[in-house]
Amino acid sequence: MSAQADELNRIIQDANPHVFDMLSQKGKRIFFPTAGILAQTAQAAGADINATIGIALDDRGGVMQLPSVVSQIPGGGDGILSYAPNLGKPELRKSWRGMILKKNPALRPDGISTPVVTAALTHGLYAAAYLFLDEGDSVITPDFFWENYNLIFTYAHGAQLDTYSMFNASNGFNTDALRDKLLSGPPGKKIVVLNFPNNPTGYTPTVAEAKAVADILVEAADKGNNVVALIDDAYFGLVFEDGIFKESIFSLLADAHERILAVKIDGPTKEDYAWGMRIGFVTIATARGGAAFYGAMESKLGGSIRGSTSSSSSVGQTLLLNAYKSPAYEKEKEEKYQILLRRYRKIKDILDSRKEYAEYIRPLPFNSGYFLCLKVLSGKAEEVRRTLLERYDTGVIALYDLLRVAFSSTPYELLEKLFDNIYRAAKEVGG
Repeated sequence: MSAQADELNRIIQDANPHVFDMLSQKGKRIFFPTAGILAQTAQAAGADINATIGIALDDRGGVMQLPSVVSQIPGGGDGILSYAPNLGKPELRKSWRGMILKKNPALRPDGISTPVVTAALTHGLYAAAYLFLDEGDSVITPDFFWENYNLIFTYAHGAQLDTYSMFNASNGFNTDALRDKLLSGPPGKKIVVLNFPNNPTGYTPTVAEAKAVADILVEAADKGNNVVALIDDAYFGLVFEDGIFKESIFSLLADAHERILAVKIDGPTKEDYAWGMRIGFVTIATARGGAAFYGAMESKLGGSIRGSTSSSSSVGQTLLLNAYKSPAYEKEKEEKYQILLRRYRKIKDILDSRKEYAEYIRPLPFNSGYFLCLKVLSGKAEEVRRTLLERYDTGVIALYDLLRVAFSSTPYELLEKLFDNIYRAAKEVGG
């Protein structure tokens, strides 16, 4: 164990020993180096002659640039082509933290860490798994989940997905099934993924359901479990109905219990329609935190990042930070939300009015996000998908014997044709 890792572990143990017990073996070993190349480079900052930096500078001290590259960057490339700090640009981290607090007013300003920048949300999930998952651990998740969880949690880190039925008989979120999973077996480390709006179903719990989920995690913690809540907020903010919980469930868990560690993994990919920027964030909260604790956890995240991607795109971080400073940002974002909301309402009207659909397809509950899922009532979803593609020139995703439909990428004018094609293909396969 490195002496630097030992020091971080001591800080974490002193502040909240339960969180130290949540760390994986790799999480306990990892640290962000404060000595060596990084420290010596920092010490040389401002020196008349600085031969420490591993980038190429021209003879006037500017960043070397290819005209064919820099000509595409408004304002030039000096501030955008160099490396970003390993934990992310400080101004962007501060800005995103402020936006988290604004969007989640239930949070205490001093009750969360400063977000660490990752190479998109997928990398954020990977970095969190690095810190908390050991081989053989179980990860509790609904039976409808993003398939990349298999790659990240199972194949990369050796954990096992432990699923429960997402919906109950009343077509609500199955809080009873979640409770059974969390409270089964002896007390120990329990890892749970909470992804709302859910991919693939497009479902977000109601206000009452979200509070029930938080109560269940607190109950599990009260019984001696150390609960790691990995909160996948990829589609945060895209909620289309009243009565649905509009804050992140992170806000209900951040200060809920000293045995609960809430790990919010989010980013601008879907929130700000910036898929190719490949920027994400990881933010941590617990009831026994504090500045030293959060600093140590950020350092461990930073070590994971330093040892994998090194740092995230300086270009992406700079462009996003500039956007967040723009007075037009909020208005532009609202305009895009309204486009998705209009499509959502049109789909609701289509499904409500076309009663004949009910013989062959049935929608799972949905109220948010990018997607909805249709249960194929006769025949196989994969057969319907192939029929749609080959005979109706229409593409959807088949998974879990469901059809996942992305209305996020379907123009409003084509929605009626899309669902009519799905109905016809399902009828053809099942008829």
